[in-house]
Amino acid sequence: MTINRRTMLAATGALAIAGRARAAEKTHITLWHAMSAALGEELNKLISAFNASQDSVEVTGLFKGAYKDLLASVIAAYRAGQAPHIAQVFEIGTETMLTSGPVIKPVWQLAQETGVQIDPEAYIPAVRGYYSTSDGKLAAMPFNSSTAIAWYNLDVLEKAGISLHEQPPTWQDIEAAMHSVRQKDAAPFGVTIASVVWSQFEQYGAIHDIPFATEANGFKGLDAVLKVNSPPFVKHLQRLIDMAKDNAFHYTGRDGVGDGAFLNGQSAMACSTSALRGDLKRSAKFRWAPGFLPYDPEIIKQPINSAIGGASFWVLTAPKRDTTEYRGVAQFLRFLGQPPQDAQWSVGTGYIPVTHAGYKLLEQQGWFEQNPGTDLPVKQLSRGHVTDNSRGFHLGRMPEIRTIIEEECEKALASKVPGRRSIPRLNAATRCCATFRNRCAASACSNGGRMQGVRTLASKDSPRREPYRLESRWLCGSAQSQSELDPRHAMEN
Repeated sequence: MTINRRTMLAATGALAIAGRARAAEKTHITLWHAMSAALGEELNKLISAFNASQDSVEVTGLFKGAYKDLLASVIAAYRAGQAPHIAQVFEIGTETMLTSGPVIKPVWQLAQETGVQIDPEAYIPAVRGYYSTSDGKLAAMPFNSSTAIAWYNLDVLEKAGISLHEQPPTWQDIEAAMHSVRQKDAAPFGVTIASVVWSQFEQYGAIHDIPFATEANGFKGLDAVLKVNSPPFVKHLQRLIDMAKDNAFHYTGRDGVGDGAFLNGQSAMACSTSALRGDLKRSAKFRWAPGFLPYDPEIIKQPINSAIGGASFWVLTAPKRDTTEYRGVAQFLRFLGQPPQDAQWSVGTGYIPVTHAGYKLLEQQGWFEQNPGTDLPVKQLSRGHVTDNSRGFHLGRMPEIRTIIEEECEKALASKVPGRRSIPRLNAATRCCATFRNRCAASACSNGGRMQGVRTLASKDSPRREPYRLESRWLCGSAQSQSELDPRHAMEN
C-alpha cells in the first residue's frame, strides 16, 4: 500500500488534534507555594508523580515567594476572582484562614461534596489538631510539618566532659551543663535559640501543658487573652536571663538567626526546628545529634507533645470554579496523604511524616535505623495525649504577637530586667492582639500604639487613646500593610 504525502499530513494533523483534545479534557489545578530551591524541587517531584498517575487532572505548582508574600498574592487574586485552587499557608496563618468564611472550602467539606475520601484519622494527632476546627473537622491539608527540638554539638560536649542521655533532659540539667561549657571554654556560647517565642514560649507551654492563651489557645473562642505572664513563663524567662550572664544562654536574634551560631560550631546546643537536619548534613563540620526539648520537672513530671511548625494546603474558592475542579483538588490532596508520598517528602526534605502510615512505611524500610534520630520529632509530637494547651495556637495576628514578645524579651535580656517585671508589661502590650480574630473587622488595641491602626483621639479635656474599628480599606489601596486588617474582611470587599 502506498501512502502519499497528503495522507500522512492528514493523519499527523488528526493525531495532533486528538492530542490537544485529550489535553483540553484534563482538569487544570493551580497550586501556589512557598517552597524554594531544594524544597521546591521535592514538591515538583510529587506534582509530577500525581500528574503521571492519572490522565484526568493536571496540577501546576507556582512558587510565589515567602509565606507572607504568598498570602498577600492570594488575597489580591481572590479579590480579582482568580484565586488559585490551592495555597500553602504557614501555621501561624491558620486562624486567618479559618475565619475567612467563603474564601476557603475546608477539607472536610471538600471531601464530603466530591465524594473523595480523605481520612483525618490518618494524620498524627498533633498535626491533625492544629489544622482542625474546634469541633475536630479537618480544615486544611497537613503537608510540611516540623517541630522544635534540641540539637547538640557532640564535639563541644565532649570537650566539656558532658555525656548526652537518651531521655529528655531537664532545664536544671541544661543549666548546669551549659555553665560547664562556658567555665571550660568549650564553646563561646551554651544554648542558642532560633526563635525565642516559638521554642521558649509556645513550645514550652505545649510540652508543660500550660496555656499560652485562654480559650484553649484560641481554639474555643475569639476572646482569648495571652497568659505569658503566668508564673511558669516568668520563671523560665528569668532562667534565660540568669544563664545569659556568662553566655550559658546567648540570644542571637530572630527568625532563625540563632541557627547560624550553632551551624558554625559556636554553641553547644540549639533549640530549633527539626528540619535543621538538612543544613547540618550539608554544612556542619562537627559531630551532632538531635534531642528532646528540655522540660522543668517542677512544672510537669512527664512532658507531653510539642506543637508543630511548617505549613498546610488550603483549598480556595472562585466565582466560576466547578465541581470537576474541586474533585481534582481532592484527588491531589488525597494523593499527597498516601504513605509513599508522605514518606518520600519526609526523606527528601527533613520534614516529619505527617501520617501514621507514612511513619510506619519509613520504619519498615529501615530509614530510622539507618538515620538515627530522624524519628525523634515524631516521638516528641506523639508523646502523651494532646490537650487544650498542646494542640496548637488559633490566635489572630499571631505574627504581630510574636514580634511584640520578641521585643520585650530582647529588652529584658539586654537590660537584665527580672522576668517578673518584664513579662507583665509584655502581656499588657499583647493582650488585645489576641482578640484580633473578629469576624467583620479588626479592633485596634489601646496599649500606647504598639499595633498598627491605633489612633490618638484628642478631646478638649485631655488626649487619650481609644480602640476603634478599622474600615476595610486594605484592598482599596489606603491601608499601609497586610497586618492592618483582618484578612477575611479584606477578602470580602
